[in-house]
Amino acid sequence: MPPYCSRRDMLRTGSLGFGSLALASLLQQDRLLAESESRGVLSRPSHRGQAKSVVFFFVGGGPSQTDLYDPKTLLQKLDGQDVPESIAKDIPKIARAPLTGLLASPWKFRPHGDSGIPVSELLPHTAQCVDDLCILRSCQHNSPIHAPAEYLTMTGSLLGNRPSLGAWLSYGLGSENQNLPSYIVFRTGETVRPPAISSGFLPSRFQGTQVDGQRGIANLKMPENVTTTQRQAQLDFMEALNRRHAEKLPGNSDLEARIAAYELSFRMQATAPEAFDLTAETLETQDLYGLNNQPTAEYAKYLLLTRRLVERGVRFIQIRSGGWDAHSDLQGNHGSKCLASDRPIAGFLKDLKRRGLLDQTLVIWGGEFGRTPASQRGAAKPGRDHSPSGYTMWMAGGGIRGGQIIGATDPVGYAAIEKPIHPNDLHATILHAIGIDQHKLYYEHQNRRELVTVLGGKVVIEVFGA
Repeated sequence: MPPYCSRRDMLRTGSLGFGSLALASLLQQDRLLAESESRGVLSRPSHRGQAKSVVFFFVGGGPSQTDLYDPKTLLQKLDGQDVPESIAKDIPKIARAPLTGLLASPWKFRPHGDSGIPVSELLPHTAQCVDDLCILRSCQHNSPIHAPAEYLTMTGSLLGNRPSLGAWLSYGLGSENQNLPSYIVFRTGETVRPPAISSGFLPSRFQGTQVDGQRGIANLKMPENVTTTQRQAQLDFMEALNRRHAEKLPGNSDLEARIAAYELSFRMQATAPEAFDLTAETLETQDLYGLNNQPTAEYAKYLLLTRRLVERGVRFIQIRSGGWDAHSDLQGNHGSKCLASDRPIAGFLKDLKRRGLLDQTLVIWGGEFGRTPASQRGAAKPGRDHSPSGYTMWMAGGGIRGGQIIGATDPVGYAAIEKPIHPNDLHATILHAIGIDQHKLYYEHQNRRELVTVLGGKVVIEVFGA
């Protein structure tokens, strides 16, 4: 790896002011900055990836693959029966409860698009985009518990002590817009588990910026009776004090994150209000997303804002849709969740495509696991339990070849039996789409070269049509 000047050396030999920070930002924006913050090293992108931004629509709780994207004819025939031993013997033990009382899907599937891929009637709008989707039916890992499974999905580890995927990409590539955060998280009413969006052992400034869909970014408005000149003078004074303090505590990433946050917040006060202003969007665009319909309004707003942020160069955006944990009342739960999110997601994909943005925007949909084909019939209205052994996610845009299915689960939909895809494989594939070899983006932490994919993942090269 060629020797590069570290960010700290640049600041030390430069003016220690905004000029040096601006230079570093510009170099990072052009993917030319190789950074060494005491322990961290960043390599240049290893190949030319098509994606510039990543949008992860995280459906927390566990959407049911057999009710959305993975229809099972045998499951319909065996409704109420136990899993046949010929299938049960191949199901990983971690997911072997329950194997009694299979539950047929209450929804019908039919083929869509030129690809003829079957999609549930729960998703009539997303079904119209199926030729742009690469459906991964064989996602798999070993944790049936929400929190560690979510950490695995978003950080590559069950422990919740590592950087999230968005933090890694923010660290590796920065933002193409220095006036907005490079990593934004739209949260719904659910509680966000901090490890799923944190910077972990990376410098603190790479953690996700949480955005409330109703209020936008918190504390962004300029205080009354404070002019821009006054605010700049305040920030210059705080920057000088923080720098003086930082000299006494070299390597303290929290201090550097604070300095960077003050600088970014000042720039955002001028630019972010425009980015979050939907009044400029046409009524036709608003209707495409379902912005003016009560069931879809919340996610329509998140996704329309996401398109605007993608246009403005934000690197990684996570939209969180919690509440898919249908242990009981599967029909009521998935019915309402799909009603709220189906049209906005389809509108987002269509809008990106017609604006020429889909090819450079990698979109991912999925949760921390799926659900069992067996029912939990103890409830008045049956539901399904957690199932990490075989579940569905999909990818679109960013160089992905749509209109295809990769992998398969067993005949009733319990476990992946063809091309299992671990979350680390998914992360390696995302990095590949954006132009980074997983082994060349690393951070030296506690004398260990840490990778996004922990011990390495396998790029699912088929998603690119290879």
